[in-house]
Amino acid sequence: MAIQLYGAGLCHGQVRALEAVNLRICQGERVAIIGPSGAGKSSLLHLMATALQPSSGRLELLGEQPWALSARARQRLRARVGLVHQAPPLPLRQRVVTAVLAGRLGQWGVLRGLLNLLYPSDVPGARQALAELGLADKLFVQCGQLSGGQLQRVGIARALYQQPQVLLTDEPVSAMDPVLADHSLALLNRHAQANGVTLVASLHAVELALAHFPRVIGIREGQVVFDCPAQAVTEQLLDALYANEQLVPTPPQGPTLTVQIPRC
Repeated sequence: MAIQLYGAGLCHGQVRALEAVNLRICQGERVAIIGPSGAGKSSLLHLMATALQPSSGRLELLGEQPWALSARARQRLRARVGLVHQAPPLPLRQRVVTAVLAGRLGQWGVLRGLLNLLYPSDVPGARQALAELGLADKLFVQCGQLSGGQLQRVGIARALYQQPQVLLTDEPVSAMDPVLADHSLALLNRHAQANGVTLVASLHAVELALAHFPRVIGIREGQVVFDCPAQAVTEQLLDALYANEQLVPTPPQGPTLTVQIPRC
């Protein structure tokens, strides 16, 4: 099992971002997470990546309990997990080749990592990762010269170069045009299928989630609303998931969302 959550909750100060989330994601599965803004999609991805510690419940990742490990052992576990950010945290003056090769910093020693900042150690490998995303010509360009969509593709190339066992992507194509978004998600899925990588993506575009991922999880207000094969996601489920509570009448008591949670 790649990822298991047992009653996982997460609080940001006084705000509860996730509540009693139970999930099982097998090695090699490809899963999309959808839901309205503020539903907890990014929080869930960062919790899976061990960037955030559960406030309650438990996470198991690749057969380990990350928060029961020593800091050093947890860092080794993180090297097996890739995380693609919506806005990749890349220094503006850093060259693209260095940004991509940094995907393996967790697997290299300190000396090699430092030398790589001055003398990129695997230019052909970085070029190949970028070429798959149409960015081979940007190899030695500074990140600050790229558009938002190009930076997202560099972030994806960095994760592919890392070769993780679990790849978590948080709105990875939100700044791309529709053609590039479709191409990039197709590439991620091909890579995951070919290498047995567990791929989890939070996506704003429902049509992309349904087109590219066999399993779709809908979350709202920090809770799982449905967990289904893509072909089982109906208009009724989506209407309930994205219902704008500010624009529809709500009963004086009781929950506003009454959808039962379908399971695979």
